Amino acid sequence: MFTTISHKKRILFYILLALCFVASVLFVSHNESFYERPIAEVIKTELEDSTPISDMYSNDDQLFTQQITALVKNGEAKGQLIHLTNEYSSSGAFDHEYKVGNKLFVSIKADNAQKGQLSGLILDAKRDQYVLIVAWIFIFALLIVGKRQGLFSIISLIVNALLLSFALDLYVKHANVSLLFVSGVCVLLFTGVSLILINGLNEKTYAAMLATLLGTFISLLISFFVLWITSENGLRYEEMQFLTRPYRMVFMAGLFIGALGAVMDVSITMASSMFALYEQDPSISDKALKVSGLDIGKDVMGTITSILFFVYICGSIPMLILYLKNSSTLGLTLSMNLSLELARALAGGIGVVLTIPISLYTSIFFIKRKRVN
Repeated sequence: MFTTISHKKRILFYILLALCFVASVLFVSHNESFYERPIAEVIKTELEDSTPISDMYSNDDQLFTQQITALVKNGEAKGQLIHLTNEYSSSGAFDHEYKVGNKLFVSIKADNAQKGQLSGLILDAKRDQYVLIVAWIFIFALLIVGKRQGLFSIISLIVNALLLSFALDLYVKHANVSLLFVSGVCVLLFTGVSLILINGLNEKTYAAMLATLLGTFISLLISFFVLWITSENGLRYEEMQFLTRPYRMVFMAGLFIGALGAVMDVSITMASSMFALYEQDPSISDKALKVSGLDIGKDVMGTITSILFFVYICGSIPMLILYLKNSSTLGLTLSMNLSLELARALAGGIGVVLTIPISLYTSIFFIKRKRVN
């Protein structure tokens, strides 16, 4: 009977999820009236001109001029046609070719609006529908693979995003608040919310939380010490030149939060494996747990540090290509674009390596308590 009730609840949940998906897609596809800026839907495009160009470093590109006719979807000019000109390049870094069906944020020229023939400028493309589709694919993937834990992972992600948004808003509005202190509080909350929601309140979660916090804070202290004794030689802070806040503090806060994800991953993997070994054989000795735990740690250490390296480096690939295409030397290109990323990856890697023995001993500590109880 309980199985039947659970089955019905699962079906009801999937029906509600499907309704949410359809409702959200329909809403985002027709939500122009909720925007203050004018939005126009492209109904006709015409390629007017095409010009090949080449810069002083022999980088070739192609410039296009596109005439667009669009239908205004909101505001006082709703229902009227607007004529737009779009210039884009084949490289398309900061410009795009627009096609029929695309929705664009536009500014309408006031003098033409009074004459009944609208023209204006393209400000940006409306992309919320694409973001929504990708978000739903992510949600479905989590639910299909993770099921109940996938649902709690989504809730955890939303709560953590709201916490981070609130923390950054607090820092921006109050200049006297230390970003490092705010980040420290965030790390405590992120760890608690993520691990408790996904794994519940039990000894495994306690062991993972303790290991995560110790590993993250120790890696931050080591990073502080290394930066202090090296006087930050080799680090290029040019990407933070527009900040009006202490850039070193911002960089350290980034190290702090950036290391947390990898450290948390290692700690929960270690704790789950250790408790699984204990539950399969409650008489297993502490020595056997240590040997098995170290083997598991060695297996995950390489992959997690590689993930850290690739995650941080991938964001710099466009700038690396740009520098090299403009005849910058390899040394200058790497130092200008990778110094901070490598520092972040190394700080996270230190946290990952330290977390393995910390997780090992915290897990054994809580397993011993469980045995006694």
